Amino acid sequence: MNHIFDFFFSQYQDYETLDIVLEIVAVIFGFLSVWFSKQNKIWVFPTGMISTVIFVYLLYKWELLGDMMINAYYFIMSVYGWYVWTRKVDATHVTPISTTTKKENIISAGIFLATLLFVFIVYQIFDKWTGWVAYVDTFTTAIFFVGMWLMARRKIENWLFWIIGDIISVPLYFYKGFTFTSLQYLGFTIIAIFGYLAWKKSLNKRIATA
Repeated sequence: MNHIFDFFFSQYQDYETLDIVLEIVAVIFGFLSVWFSKQNKIWVFPTGMISTVIFVYLLYKWELLGDMMINAYYFIMSVYGWYVWTRKVDATHVTPISTTTKKENIISAGIFLATLLFVFIVYQIFDKWTGWVAYVDTFTTAIFFVGMWLMARRKIENWLFWIIGDIISVPLYFYKGFTFTSLQYLGFTIIAIFGYLAWKKSLNKRIATA
């Protein structure tokens, strides 16, 4: 049992207690955010903002620039998403769940490519392009940037990006030494799958009754 515990959590022996507590709190609020997103509830944004603010601090301290930029971007997009989700499209209805348009697909591709270039430049400037992790970080950052933008616009395709990015992040964060965050992404993967199914059911119901 001790060997199993050491395998998963031995990396925390050199961490400050406050940082461990903050990571756990950020993980809890991260779970709440994804759960509220699955439920199509506006609370996805305030809970997500708490999680991302904590992670921005921790990731800056741990010098994980790509991950830090992801969370800073999440915070900004949460503000935007909060506005979009509550904006009235008519006298009684707010922005509904929908599928992406051709224009939004083009914008998504642009966000993906621009993110790849931006993260690459940042890693080069700070001399962090030192191994295969930097390549994976850059790729997942681009995936999550697109996923967050689509979620903010209440597009069902956002879940597909989250699922792909979450699956990659589970072993990636464990390799980096952040077991709690790795477990968070494992939970995110499961919730994202059910989130997609729940949103699809809601979208099909709205289309059928339109």
